[in-house]
Amino acid sequence: MKNITYTKTGDKGQTSLIGGTRVPKYDDRVEVYGTVDELSAFIGVLNDQEGVSEEIRATLAVIQQKLFTLESHFALDRSSEVSKMIPSLEDADVAFLEQHIDKMNAELPELKAFVIPGGNLKASHCHVCRTVCRRAERQGWRLASHEEVDAIDLRYLNRLSDYFFVLARYFDYLENRHETCWDSAK
Repeated sequence: MKNITYTKTGDKGQTSLIGGTRVPKYDDRVEVYGTVDELSAFIGVLNDQEGVSEEIRATLAVIQQKLFTLESHFALDRSSEVSKMIPSLEDADVAFLEQHIDKMNAELPELKAFVIPGGNLKASHCHVCRTVCRRAERQGWRLASHEEVDAIDLRYLNRLSDYFFVLARYFDYLENRHETCWDSAK
């Protein structure tokens, strides 16, 4: 792939989907894949934090690879021949997230209240990832209201936001930080 620093093709407010179809930069597809890209960037910030174990880094690397696939799905002009070349997400990808969630949850205390984001920098970054992921999921559902979207893609985003919530709790647990919970009386 050659180095591209600028193309000038978007200077008038349009961009190309995979397959060549031109759409406005505010198109629902662009919103979703742009938000998934934003999520991947925040995962990079989380991954670069001191104290993230190699096991978690490896999991985050797998997730970023899957997110690139997901971006491709949302950026794809499904009528193009290119669509046959894009890999799919599988049930095993969702199961991968669930396995990691279950493993962390086995060590965590029971959740008895709503958690206020924070606790330590890694946990805070996880909460940012969680909320950006939730936004991508909402945008995906909006897109699905008028375009074909694979159900597995939306299920993956849903489970991924759960993963980041549990990972935030796990980072607090590893650092012996008490979670700040919502106090409805305040």
